[in-house]
Amino acid sequence: PKAEAKKAPAPSPDPVKKSAPEKTYASGTPSIAAAKIMAENGISANQLSGTGKDERITKQDVVAAMAGGFSTNEAQGWGGTRDQHRERMRMLRRKIAERLVAVKNETAMLTTFNEVDMKPIMDMRTKYKKAFSEHHEVNLGFMSFFTKAVTEALNLFPAVNAQIDGDELIFHDYADIGIAVSSPKGLMVPVVRNAEQMSLAEIEREIKRVAIKARDGKITPDEMTGGTFTITNGGVFGSMLSTPIINPPQAAILGMHNIVQRPVAINGEVVIRPIMYVALSYDHRIIDGKESVGFLVKVKEMLENPERMIFGAKDPAEVLLGL
Repeated sequence: PKAEAKKAPAPSPDPVKKSAPEKTYASGTPSIAAAKIMAENGISANQLSGTGKDERITKQDVVAAMAGGFSTNEAQGWGGTRDQHRERMRMLRRKIAERLVAVKNETAMLTTFNEVDMKPIMDMRTKYKKAFSEHHEVNLGFMSFFTKAVTEALNLFPAVNAQIDGDELIFHDYADIGIAVSSPKGLMVPVVRNAEQMSLAEIEREIKRVAIKARDGKITPDEMTGGTFTITNGGVFGSMLSTPIINPPQAAILGMHNIVQRPVAINGEVVIRPIMYVALSYDHRIIDGKESVGFLVKVKEMLENPERMIFGAKDPAEVLLGL
């Protein structure tokens, strides 16, 4: 009889592939005992792979790694190279460095802080920004509100708008506001002349004009000198709080920061509001603590009550849109 053809063995079912463990908050995090050993031996978490629950790094992982060599994970560091290179400081950077050191050595600089509830300004900006942009052909930003509030506060606290000249103080009856802007060559501070006489739209146009010139490298020295007060906004880079350095020979500088939703108490209730921390660095040789705090409080009050403080009895639409 013919031999029966051997049947090909049925293919075995594919083994079930195990999915990679899901990452959790514990992944790569050392236990208390492991962290202690790591700190004592200068070991970082990215040099180890955890075998504990949810890939937590255990004491045994650290001991085993020290005994048998490290098992690095994907979060490897710089790569171990010890190369270095030198670059010649640009003239602008050298000048900035010299001025910053001079401020520290030649002024009695202090900083006072406060916080601003930005909801009133944000609500007003949301309400009018489209019509403002269409009417004036420029965007309505926060800087114009701050500039306007600063010019009003400078009128009430003239020492903040002064400077030292030998044995005399020079008080300026105008507000030439320096606006710090970032450029490819570094930080530049073009000046908005007679900002106290400008509308919000005029301030926005002038800020846009000088910022574009600074960005394109076309700003002139005359456009960056002679300011009486400076505003800088570290918030555009994510800064929550800083101590800005005075721009000599000015007596003070205002630092804006990022806006963060924070719990605050209003009328006995906890609510979430958009808060910005503000900082005023000032030369204590010219400005007393009472004046510096009073100035910053006035700026805060005006920004939190824009209709009453900035626009007076006028309708905001009349001031913002010229209606």
